[in-house]
Amino acid sequence: MPSFDVVSEIDLHEVNNAIDQANREVGTRFDFKGSNARFELKEKDSSIMLHAQSTFQLQQMTSILHNKLSKRGIDLGCLKTENAVTQGKEVHQAITMQQGLDALFAKKLVKLTKESKLKVQAAIQGEKVRITGKKRDDLQQAIALFKQSDLELPLQYENFRD
Repeated sequence: MPSFDVVSEIDLHEVNNAIDQANREVGTRFDFKGSNARFELKEKDSSIMLHAQSTFQLQQMTSILHNKLSKRGIDLGCLKTENAVTQGKEVHQAITMQQGLDALFAKKLVKLTKESKLKVQAAIQGEKVRITGKKRDDLQQAIALFKQSDLELPLQYENFRD
């Protein structure tokens, strides 16, 4: 029986490359000279920390980061920007990357699949949803349904088997 998995993943290697490029750009820009502005990737909690001297610089850095991430093929819909925190002369801001499908979102995908009356079955398997059907065309219709619906997380479709 043909099947595929619906996941929401971020390539951390590409994120790391984008952060390196953004750090290089911040280091060479005139308006950031001597400001100790930098990006840090915290892989254990999937977040990016921005350090700057003012909130204006944080806004500029966020713009640079979004530009670098989008050029690397990272969907910006999976980023969640936290509020800026001032500590002494420095301002910090965390941007968390949402990876995987949580249980509530996975249930929403299963419900969407059942309401569409397509001839496919959806099953939650950890942080992914497996869609199975008898025909490849039914699976392609399910992918089209997910792309048309307004979901808050970017989805990828992998492990397609005939």
